[in-house]
Amino acid sequence: MRILLVKTSSLGDVVHNLPVASDLAAAFPEAEIDWVVEENYAAIVRLHPRIRQVLPVALRRWRKTLTRAVTWRELGEFRRRLRATEYDLVIDTQGLLKSALIAAQARGLRCGYAAASAREPLAAHFYQHRFEMPRNLHAVTRNRQLVALAAGYSLPAALDYGLTIPDTARAPQKLGVGDTAILLTNTSRADKRWPAEHWLAVGRHLSTRGIACLLPAGNAAEGAAAQALAATIPHARVLEDTPLEALAREITHARLVIGVDTGLVHLAAALGRPTLALFAASDPELTGVLAGSLAINLGRREAPPTVAEVLDRAEPWLDEKESPA
Repeated sequence: MRILLVKTSSLGDVVHNLPVASDLAAAFPEAEIDWVVEENYAAIVRLHPRIRQVLPVALRRWRKTLTRAVTWRELGEFRRRLRATEYDLVIDTQGLLKSALIAAQARGLRCGYAAASAREPLAAHFYQHRFEMPRNLHAVTRNRQLVALAAGYSLPAALDYGLTIPDTARAPQKLGVGDTAILLTNTSRADKRWPAEHWLAVGRHLSTRGIACLLPAGNAAEGAAAQALAATIPHARVLEDTPLEALAREITHARLVIGVDTGLVHLAAALGRPTLALFAASDPELTGVLAGSLAINLGRREAPPTVAEVLDRAEPWLDEKESPA
């Protein structure tokens, strides 16, 4: 069986879709699973060992350069690769018009959400098989249930994101101190941020426990904000412009991860690290971290967690005697 998954972005949505590949592999051990994803997130999808082929798409970049010949050449090459395989199933778990149009270009039986269940109802017109799905389910569960219905298998009880970090690349930062903690302080939305003084309090507390804080930053503005925090947190270090796969390696070696509602915090949970996700602008019931007891959501819309709450939930992980392998 050949199956194409369409889930292009964003990072958190892509992470939420990873268990689908594990479910399909369990139901159909010989299945060949391909995935269309935005080029910026392709590295994460490649960390799932059951993905045969990643088909990177560059919609975000292409729409800014539609007048350039190179853009149309890239579009043509993507379409050629997309149509090179005859699929048994083409499953769009994103439910947007852009993802439905991609699915419509592929060769195979197109499946997706019914109009009442899709994020953009018009997308349903491009599917041949449509499935109703309650809107009050967590995003991970919605993805898994949709694909189980489309492919005709019973949903496994176990949740498996399936990510595997190559052993040859598992080298953590050498900081001359004990364990590390990842602090995900940056987000593109101001209303999702946690106050800088809160991060300082958490970072300084972690440093007293022999834990060095690593602060990822994806652009100049984030780098400046992270540098300002790191300057007053002992042993802290900013990770600027670090590729996603390298960040994933750092996360696998961290004692814990604390972060605002951003894609990287979902990646940390998917990698099985103790993760605290901090919410201030939305409620976590539908899109919070979901990975068992090591993934904890704190706060909600207009009620962010306090420093005391964060440190209280982190304390059991700080008391662990051994660093992660």
